[in-house]
Amino acid sequence: MTSGNSRKTASVSAAIVRRLRALPDQTAPNLHAFRQQVSKELANAGGRDIIRIALSLVELDEPSCRFMGYALILHYEDAAGILRPTVIEKLGRGIDSWGDVDTFAGYISGPAWQAQILKDDHIHRWARSKDRWWRRAALVSTVPSNQKSAGGTGDVPRTLAVCELLAEDPDDMVVKALSWALRALVPHDAKAVRRFLSTHRDVLPARVLREVNNKLTTGLKNPRKRG
Repeated sequence: MTSGNSRKTASVSAAIVRRLRALPDQTAPNLHAFRQQVSKELANAGGRDIIRIALSLVELDEPSCRFMGYALILHYEDAAGILRPTVIEKLGRGIDSWGDVDTFAGYISGPAWQAQILKDDHIHRWARSKDRWWRRAALVSTVPSNQKSAGGTGDVPRTLAVCELLAEDPDDMVVKALSWALRALVPHDAKAVRRFLSTHRDVLPARVLREVNNKLTTGLKNPRKRG
């Protein structure tokens, strides 16, 4: 498949959708295995072709299609490297569930922010959005930079700047993401996290204070649930 061949790109996208919908069981392991198979088949595709395919999958607004589109880009270096903020926001159109947001932020916007393809101004704008899901996406986008499994080495100042914008947000989906973002920072700079909790203690939701303090003192979000 040559770059710029939009007709062939559309044909490939349609074939992926048919095969995806035909999967007898769309569990996470099956979806990951299918993505690996498709990635092998598209090994010689250009990065722009992969992005076009991903956009067409995302436009269908089905969870499995969104996952496939995001995962194809994540695992295709030539595509991830040429993403631009406008394309990233197109890929995020219609996110309206916990799963959609976390896959988008974990696979697309988070790595792009980590690589500084997506700038702080974009994430801060999402944090100020009226849409709860974009506010959650702003926070979850910080997590890959602080996760060893995602190649993160810790980005304390930039992460805390996003957390500060949403410290008073009462929405449950945002509160849970704030807790996650702060807990991801603990291995990198526990003192900075403690200072953040102390500075914002009067406005932080009880869940955030409880879970992040648990992480600081025990290494676990909910220590009583262990075992």
